[in-house]
Amino acid sequence: MSKFCHLHVHTEYSLLDGACRIHELCQMASRMGMEALAITDHGAMYGVIDFYNACLEAGLRPIIGCEIYVARGSRLKKDRGLRDEPYHLVLLAETDEGYRNLLKIVSTGFLDGFYYKPRVDLEILSKYSKGLIALTACLDGEVPRLVRRGRFTEASASLGQYTDIFGKHNVFLELQRNGIAAQEQVNQGLVELSRRHRIPIVATNDCHYLRQSDARHHEILLAIQTGTNIYDPNRLRFEGDQFYLKSPGEMAGAFSDLPEAITNTGEVARRCNVTLDLSSIHLPDYPIPQGETASSYLRKQAQAGLVERLGGRVSPAKQERLEYELKMIDVMGYSSYFLIVADFVGYAKRQGIAVGPGRGSAAGSLVAYSLGITGIDPVDHDLVFERFLNPERVSMPDIDIDFQDDRRDEVIEYVRGKYGSDRVAQIITFGTMAARAVIRDVGRALNLPYAETDTIAKMIPAQPGITIAQAIETVPDLRQAMQRDEIRSLIETAQKLEGMPRHSSVHAAGVVIGKEPLWEYVPLGKTQDGVITTQYPMEALEALGLLKMDFLGLRTLTVIQKATRLAGESAGKPLDIEQVPLDNEETYEMLARGESLGVFQLESSWVRDFLKEMKPREFKDIVAAVALCRPGPMEQIPEYIRARFGKPHYLHPVLEPVLRETYGVMVYQEQILQIAHRVAGLSLGEADILRRAVGKKDLGLLVQMQDKFLEGAINNGISRACAQEIWDLILKFANYGFNKNHAAPYALVAYWTAYLKAQYPAAFMAALLSSVRGIQGKVGIYLDEVKRLGIGIKGPSVNHSLVEFSVETTGDSTAIRYGLGGIKNVGEAVAAEIVKERQFRGRFESLESFVFRMGRNVTKKALESLIRCGTLDELGTRFAHLNRLEEVLNQRATQPDTQMSLFGGFEAPRREQHVEPRPRPAAGGSGQQLSLFSQLAVSSQPVSGDTVPLEVRLSWERDLLGMYFSGHPLDKYREYLRRHTVSLADIDEVPDRAEVTVGGRVSSVKKIITRAGEEMAFISLEDEYDSIEVIVFPRVWQQARGFLAKDRIVIARGNIEEHEGIRRLLARDCYEIDSAKINADADEE
Repeated sequence: MSKFCHLHVHTEYSLLDGACRIHELCQMASRMGMEALAITDHGAMYGVIDFYNACLEAGLRPIIGCEIYVARGSRLKKDRGLRDEPYHLVLLAETDEGYRNLLKIVSTGFLDGFYYKPRVDLEILSKYSKGLIALTACLDGEVPRLVRRGRFTEASASLGQYTDIFGKHNVFLELQRNGIAAQEQVNQGLVELSRRHRIPIVATNDCHYLRQSDARHHEILLAIQTGTNIYDPNRLRFEGDQFYLKSPGEMAGAFSDLPEAITNTGEVARRCNVTLDLSSIHLPDYPIPQGETASSYLRKQAQAGLVERLGGRVSPAKQERLEYELKMIDVMGYSSYFLIVADFVGYAKRQGIAVGPGRGSAAGSLVAYSLGITGIDPVDHDLVFERFLNPERVSMPDIDIDFQDDRRDEVIEYVRGKYGSDRVAQIITFGTMAARAVIRDVGRALNLPYAETDTIAKMIPAQPGITIAQAIETVPDLRQAMQRDEIRSLIETAQKLEGMPRHSSVHAAGVVIGKEPLWEYVPLGKTQDGVITTQYPMEALEALGLLKMDFLGLRTLTVIQKATRLAGESAGKPLDIEQVPLDNEETYEMLARGESLGVFQLESSWVRDFLKEMKPREFKDIVAAVALCRPGPMEQIPEYIRARFGKPHYLHPVLEPVLRETYGVMVYQEQILQIAHRVAGLSLGEADILRRAVGKKDLGLLVQMQDKFLEGAINNGISRACAQEIWDLILKFANYGFNKNHAAPYALVAYWTAYLKAQYPAAFMAALLSSVRGIQGKVGIYLDEVKRLGIGIKGPSVNHSLVEFSVETTGDSTAIRYGLGGIKNVGEAVAAEIVKERQFRGRFESLESFVFRMGRNVTKKALESLIRCGTLDELGTRFAHLNRLEEVLNQRATQPDTQMSLFGGFEAPRREQHVEPRPRPAAGGSGQQLSLFSQLAVSSQPVSGDTVPLEVRLSWERDLLGMYFSGHPLDKYREYLRRHTVSLADIDEVPDRAEVTVGGRVSSVKKIITRAGEEMAFISLEDEYDSIEVIVFPRVWQQARGFLAKDRIVIARGNIEEHEGIRRLLARDCYEIDSAKINADADEE
């Protein structure tokens, strides 16, 4: 063991403080000749597993530690003024028991002691002290802080407390020499304490970055953390540039007068021997009946389930498949896993919670289908079990489950109750500083103008995972901008920080279940809203062998659940969506017309175009569509369409059984497995290893597999040349394949939604609208689709609407009623109270009745929104309601609390009171009236006049509901637009670069400054059917800026451009439509 190793190091997981990337840190320490290295991030252990593996890879002994926060008194005391009080203390795990104790200490800091920081106290340290070594930490440690303040006697007492807790030989006084004057004064005191109490000293450097030159990048990182810039004199910053990973030689030189401080680091490293078990699997024990094993009970359940699924008729082929799977599951030790998943899925179904038919590779398992975990027969749909569970590649199976999104948490609570709240947690994830975001962050820290930084950030293509380096390579404008020194500095600094974790959050779906309390395996954390999470991310949990599952909330399942209920109510009998036929002709005809808006996975405009070309006729076509309509696989679409309507081509007849369903084109990843099995005789397990090697471009493994593939093909009578062609086809396919095991169950969900739309359009659209209520853009799009389907739409009403969108049938007429929960500024809770009050005590008879009965449950802002969008129209005009609202509210405020209703509102007076409005000045001109109503959102002054202008009503409805009910702003312009423009509904038919004239209402205007310092704008223009972005360059903008404003009706002429799949208009000319133009046009006609 070398004489020195770093025992106090902050990695990138000291969020926005540590700037040492773990892999680079370990490699650098190894090159310096160190034999061990510690990780001591602030208060948490997020990066421990990554660090452990990186150390082993670099040939280092990993020392697992943490710089914890120790409360001055009790960790449970959370009084104001304690924010900056906790002391720092470095803990290092000496033994495996010490590591487990460190997990508990760090977990307790989050679970019990969090107050600005995760804090523990002496009680917790005493309870979990075994196997730990303590260092007194930096200037913020308790002992150093007391020494610095000259309170030497108290420092001695504090040191005594730590030696009592950890043992005299397990406490070290930590010395640092980093150029801070106060530190040297403290060092002298610590050396004196060492002499008096015979406590050894160690040298550390409190490393926060790797190289001395990285000090500025660290300073910028701190500025990002605190929301300041590096020119703020009051910002958080480190003194000097010495907090880097110094070499052993540099450290020995710095402590030449105290060589034992260097030697003792090696002694500490020698003592720290923690070995993490990264090979075992820790599945929870599923409670099984007496006399059964997990394997025998799984067999019994699966067999019974398959018989039930298949109506008592199990074919020999399916029985054989079931036996094979059960054997593999038993051999690999996963019987309990299947029983656990089947249990909580069964619970969900018994509670009426919608569960998806499958997700990911698990749909390839007949056992999963038999247990009700998945809902699609893998034998009937040719799904491959080895894609899910491969006996030749032992790894934890991955069963992810979709639940309806509004009841997912109920299932998690069931699991928590069954296995214990201390054994179930959600999984942490980290948001990183991606290319665009880090440029903006660094720009703020450097105090650069926002507009300039934003312009540079937007030069990075909007492509997931793209790096700044890749953008520099591919974007000439970015390279040009970097000719300026300040922009080059911005980009280079951003690259230094790019990809580092910025914050932690809860994984959208991940849940982990432990065999023992989880803090025996992982440190735990807690979010601000009380959700307990792991501190290790998903990959680390998998490495530790913990049972990790994704409990996903899928909005579409909620839509299906509600649509089937509404459809059943209208049909007078329940509808079981799982029993609907998969050959419904109207459903396929609808999809072939491209009318798939709202259909799961198939609703985007380009997918609708693809469906028109594909003309799906059967379920396997939908499976192919789901697989093809994704980045990567979509490049196969032209070849697939040609083959589908032409003659399929096969390199060899042996490929035909595999590729027949996709017309000779490789679409699914599983086809690699089947080709390798048929052509080269590889087992499906070996073939799955080949699939993974192809996908990961593992060259070493591919060379081995190629030889085996070619040899097997030749032995099966295929020529070497043809075998090589097939091999090359497999390699070419690497970027294009999609998992059929995932595509098939998702295609089933897609079919269910398409079936509902084709057979029960009103019920489906009402459920769909309810699922996006509050998302104004989506609501508007789907309401337009309702109109296209010929279904009536009724406006929201306090006397007729439910919280959600509902279906109303009168005779042969069916309409969708707008739900109160979809109104902006109202919200679900208020909407629910309105419906509850109406159902309990009857309809509302007047504004006064509504206001008094609802009481303070409805705020003034919500009341104004309810009036503006027309929910009280049947009780009077919007003008009258708004004019009287203030007086009614004042009267309500005078009512005593004893008149509170059952639902928390005020009781209405026994007899309806009509409040006469106070006299108002006479109405002004229409322009004045329009102005007053436009300001009503921010003004509570009553408005003169007797009606709300139509333009104002339409504006309110569009803003609050996402659509117009009282008319349309383009009603009086409709004929003019028909004669002079192309409808935006037809814009996709216009060839790229073609000249076109469009018209409509300006819905938004975004102005920017070009690099030349000129102003231009991006306009969103909408007509009755669609919208388009219009780019108005400086010359045109200068001419048209006076009328290119929100809500104005304009004409734009220019050329269509398609950019990243989105069509937009490059304007050459713009003009406003006014009454004079309309009248002149009518005269000409």
